[in-house]
Amino acid sequence: MVQHKSPVSTPSPEKLDEKVRLEGGGHMEPQDVSLKYTDTNGFDDGKGSDESESDQGLPPKPKSIFETREQIPDSLAHLTTEELEKLASKTRLRMDFRILIMLCWIYICNQLDRTNIASARLGGLEDDLNLTSLQYQTAVSILFVGYTIFQVPSNIVLNRLGKPRLFISVLMTLWGGISASCAAAHSFAALAVLRVLIGVVESGFFVCCLYYLSCWYTKKELTFRNAILFSGSLLSGAFSGLLSAGIIKGMDGVAGLQPWRWCFLLEGLLTVVTVPFSYIVLPDNPSNTRFLSQMEKDIVIWKLKMDVGEYDDDEAVLQDHNNYRFALKLAVRDPKVWLIAGTVSCLVASSGVQNFYPSVVETLKYDRIKTLWLTAPPFFIAMICTWCWARHSDITQERFFHMLIPVPIAIMSFLVAMLSTKTAPRYFAMCLMPASIYSSYIICISWISHIVPRPPLKRAVSLAMMNTVANVMLIWNGFLYPRSSAPSYKIALSFNIAAECLAVIFALTLRLYLMRLNKKIAAGTMDWQKEMGADGRNINKSFRFMF
Repeated sequence: MVQHKSPVSTPSPEKLDEKVRLEGGGHMEPQDVSLKYTDTNGFDDGKGSDESESDQGLPPKPKSIFETREQIPDSLAHLTTEELEKLASKTRLRMDFRILIMLCWIYICNQLDRTNIASARLGGLEDDLNLTSLQYQTAVSILFVGYTIFQVPSNIVLNRLGKPRLFISVLMTLWGGISASCAAAHSFAALAVLRVLIGVVESGFFVCCLYYLSCWYTKKELTFRNAILFSGSLLSGAFSGLLSAGIIKGMDGVAGLQPWRWCFLLEGLLTVVTVPFSYIVLPDNPSNTRFLSQMEKDIVIWKLKMDVGEYDDDEAVLQDHNNYRFALKLAVRDPKVWLIAGTVSCLVASSGVQNFYPSVVETLKYDRIKTLWLTAPPFFIAMICTWCWARHSDITQERFFHMLIPVPIAIMSFLVAMLSTKTAPRYFAMCLMPASIYSSYIICISWISHIVPRPPLKRAVSLAMMNTVANVMLIWNGFLYPRSSAPSYKIALSFNIAAECLAVIFALTLRLYLMRLNKKIAAGTMDWQKEMGADGRNINKSFRFMF
């Protein structure tokens, strides 16, 4: 997404030296002066910090850019520190209401259309179309074939187009229409073709939203906003069961249609009717939006710039290499991208249980309506947990241990569900599954924007690569949940345990690699040309990769 530069005033080193000498009453020798440079997280250049922190590749202690006022735009220069903080808070709140509510609603519709096949199964889909268990699993998994293939192209198009509201609104309206068309399927072949098309069109949404939010929010704000975005998926997981329960119970036989057809039709039409409003509500990017004042736009762009030291602009960073081939090469050759992709892939593999959640909960031996109602509480619990966990990660500016801590809880929930046949412990385990899996997942999908911050096109490609590799898992994951494996689903749940353990190995390797890179940055030996296709002359001295 192309963003234009805002005017900034950068005092010369000589003027800053003079200012420090004057403030010190003229008693400070020039060699004792240590100028501070900070990023949005407030990390200074480390000259006054403990040497052991530098040796470990850790970022120096925080100090707000509102205090240092480094490279502050001219339009904001007259404001005090308190006024800058108040303006930033007000602007962030306006962004949240304008962007997050709309994206969260679209994501609810997205997940309803993606996972309603699980509820349709309880509404007679298999019996009506004479599907075998294998054919049903294929219909679930085949969506991810189209979904994975078009991830990278979608994000490149979004970045080059620079009009996310147009891109999102058109794409998602098309996918709602295709989802509603599943109601007209009369054979396995027709259902499979429609599911592939849904995957192709849908591929442009979630990963584009991750990139879109990274163009508006700093690394200290992004994880919590990604959690709010993802709550659309969790709310959908809750409401999908409730909505489908009402449709199956109240629409059976209406207009001569089976209840599963009404599930597809009504939930698809909900998307078609509401999503086009996103074109009116969503802004494109901070530099050209009309809902913010000039000062508000400047403070957003300033904060984003000071996150790294470079503008969040492809032309400014890549210059003569501003093309998708070069950005793709940077991403493919970056070990960080593959390590975070491996971590997320394993977490996504273990989350495949969501597509079969009604079937898994059905093993508690309740009727199909109660089964759908019982799918709701685990997702409400997951939403609250992911919000709190992401917020804490943003406050502490820590990622690895926030990814790690929920893993043992997820493993325990899989073990209990696999080994116990009693209703209470089994349902308790099912309540823990989404909360633990997605608490780690939210941290990781935000982590990549912090470790691949510039240029934007490389970040867009890296996000798409991560999501592509991760969703490959869901192509074959559905085959782990045949009805013959009920009620224990031992193969699937054992696989989920192994996937969670492997995610930890990937994340630990990434942490060690980031520590190594941070030591290079501290020593001044970092190869910025290899990292972002530029010489790195504008990178903040305080910048460190977050882990």
